[in-house]
Amino acid sequence: GWGGPKRGMFQVAWGVIRDEGVLKLWRGVKPAVIRHIFYSGVRVSLYEFMRDRFIKKDANGQMAVYKCVIAGSSAGVIGQMITSPMDLIKIRFQTDGARQLQGYKPRYRGVYHALVTIVREEGVLKLWRGVIPNCQRAALVALGDFATYDTAKRKILLYTTFKDNISTHLMASACAGLAATTLGTPADVVKSRVMNQPIKDGKGVFYSSSTDCLIKSL
Repeated sequence: GWGGPKRGMFQVAWGVIRDEGVLKLWRGVKPAVIRHIFYSGVRVSLYEFMRDRFIKKDANGQMAVYKCVIAGSSAGVIGQMITSPMDLIKIRFQTDGARQLQGYKPRYRGVYHALVTIVREEGVLKLWRGVIPNCQRAALVALGDFATYDTAKRKILLYTTFKDNISTHLMASACAGLAATTLGTPADVVKSRVMNQPIKDGKGVFYSSSTDCLIKSL
């Protein structure tokens, strides 16, 4: 709960398994899958389109890092804006387990019921509650993901004896994943807290904005 004892990832996972069952580790998987189908499709397609259509390569056939950053961040933000409602529902599903352990009934029976309930009780625009920190996170993740992948792959091919094959792709992907996670985690904490906070009179009880949440979390 809010202000409860601090626990690590494995402690939380074991607590879920012990109190709710191992399958509850996949709580919220339906909205997560729906989100990723559209988010990944939009993000990757837009990045490829902007990279191939608007980013000019230099005399060596390489792309400037800052251009990859702009294309990746833009693609991430647009994809996240479209799919933010599914992220909101996923987070609320995932926290319903703790509510049930406290004696409360689940808020939603499924994805459709969650959509209808949020629109009826909070208003349609509240489906995009937390969209700003969500887009900030998406921009940082896409920045670290796409830009780092292209840059790492280029540097590996340039400064090592590796060829353009699966080994190089795996190494570049590992670098991209590390960069994306490092950049995106602080924004992920902020957006999750903003999205999941209790609502009173249409406003968040604990945080008025992502900036307010960031300041209070430091």
